[in-house]
Amino acid sequence: MKKQILLTIGLSGLLAAANQASGQEQLGKSIRDAHVETSRTFQQLQATLGALNELTAQKKGDLKPAYNTFCAEAAKTVEAAGVTATRHQWMAGEGRKYFSEWQNTVNTIANESLRKKAQKRLNSVQKSYDEVEESLKVAAGKFKPYLSDLNDIKTALATDVTAGGVKAIKGTVRTANWDYQFVERAVNSAMKEMGKMEKALTSQAT
Repeated sequence: MKKQILLTIGLSGLLAAANQASGQEQLGKSIRDAHVETSRTFQQLQATLGALNELTAQKKGDLKPAYNTFCAEAAKTVEAAGVTATRHQWMAGEGRKYFSEWQNTVNTIANESLRKKAQKRLNSVQKSYDEVEESLKVAAGKFKPYLSDLNDIKTALATDVTAGGVKAIKGTVRTANWDYQFVERAVNSAMKEMGKMEKALTSQAT
């Protein structure tokens, strides 16, 4: 009977460890996906700002092609930013379940010394995750007013794609270029933390 109890406890521990490993893979993949999505969003934002600057710098010829290019890039940026925002929401919700499961697994370790080391490791990864989440939150916050300005520029020119119309939005474009540095800083910070998190969750020996 005692052997059976020990065997049951042992199997339960193995199942918990297996589930935790599966959660690690899922979380690691989500962090990698978030890294790729955030990088893609930032590149798209650069393309949109570049298209806008080309429009305002145009001195002659038809302005409509440059305006249409800006509109197309702006739409892609809004879509990409939406994907990044959804990823942040997942991290703040479903993604955190992984740490609860990990904590439950650590709590089952009988060896006190090993349990303390496992807890220290968990706390370290949890801290990194918190920093990734906070960085994405800050980046999302910087994106909102920026995207709002891009949409306002598009709307203002929608019925006035003329030299005068473009001249009227140049002040807002200068502000957009200035604000870009803050968006860039927030996004780079988020991607740096995600890079750390990827390394922390990889199953590859280094």
